[in-house]
Amino acid sequence: MYLEAKRLLKLALSPVLMLLSLFSTGAWAEQVERWQTNMTPGITEVGHQIYDLHMWVFYICVVTGIVVFGVMFYSVFAYRKERHQEPATFHENTRVEIAWTIVPFLILLFMAVPATKTLIEIYDTDDADLDILITGYQWKWKYEYINPEGDNISFFSNLSTDGAEIANTEAKGSNYLLEVDEPVVIPVNKKVRFLVTANDVLHAWWVPALAVKRDAIPGFINESWTKATETGVFRGQCAELCGRNHGFMPIVVNVVEEPEYKAWLAEKQAASAEVKALMAKDFSLDELVERGKSVYTTACAACHGANGEGGIGNAIAGSAIATGPIKDHIDRIVNGVAGTAMPAFGSQLNEVDIAAVITYQRNAFGNNMGDMLQPVDIYNFKKGQ
Repeated sequence: MYLEAKRLLKLALSPVLMLLSLFSTGAWAEQVERWQTNMTPGITEVGHQIYDLHMWVFYICVVTGIVVFGVMFYSVFAYRKERHQEPATFHENTRVEIAWTIVPFLILLFMAVPATKTLIEIYDTDDADLDILITGYQWKWKYEYINPEGDNISFFSNLSTDGAEIANTEAKGSNYLLEVDEPVVIPVNKKVRFLVTANDVLHAWWVPALAVKRDAIPGFINESWTKATETGVFRGQCAELCGRNHGFMPIVVNVVEEPEYKAWLAEKQAASAEVKALMAKDFSLDELVERGKSVYTTACAACHGANGEGGIGNAIAGSAIATGPIKDHIDRIVNGVAGTAMPAFGSQLNEVDIAAVITYQRNAFGNNMGDMLQPVDIYNFKKGQ
């Protein structure tokens, strides 16, 4: 009996002891921030308008609740049976009916006017300084900067959190599952329009600090916009359940000063021009394998295993595709397999990377086929389809 009572006392005191430990270690502030339930205003004017609207409606609801419950509790207390043996007998009261019609109407009006103004602002995507086409894939994002005066630049943004952290063999970093290899870069104090769509299933592009959340729907383009007023790194996630790796397609947006943005853009344009130049180059086997290994790690390892052992996808080591006719291998990479998790990489990777990753797969993991592809081979395959 004594031991049972001691155990129950310990269970009862455990929440108190936990709170004391939080205070003593300084972790309380972190817990409050992590588990806060209110919205944040973010770094845009629209975000502040949304936050102010949210708080305005919240305060109206609080006042309404206090008044309604106050009247209810007062009535229960003041007109209880012990004090008034004879209840009032009335069937209708025109004044009360008019009041409970007009008052809610006025309350809704006080909420509707600012809400309408904010919604109009949210959906005003005109006069943008920059357009970015965002396409959701399982499970990554493609960004294409639309340049009306020249070539567009595009790139894929993949999760870059170390696999050891995901497997719990290393300590998780402060930005666990919120890191990418290629962040979006936009200039501060410029209106940026986002054109959001998807290639396969439903996704949703959501960055709270930028006050942007738009569904990515295959075959449709939804618009949104932002105008950041502060520089910094801001993170978001896919907000639509899109499959097994839904939690592994984060969003990172770097808001920078305009000179830094122009320098980044020039670097991306130079890289794009370099890829075009590489299209005419004949690579050695070692060069293709080295590049292909990097591409495989980024685009293939999550499904096929770091050592080609398989997982979500089939094993590469000794597979009929990687050791069979090379044309079938190209077709599998370029066109994917309909109805499976194998996507079509023809629109996701350039010809150089496709040639490299196929060469790597056919010569790694014990396959040792000795085959080698050049970018022009991939170009001719696509052209002949």
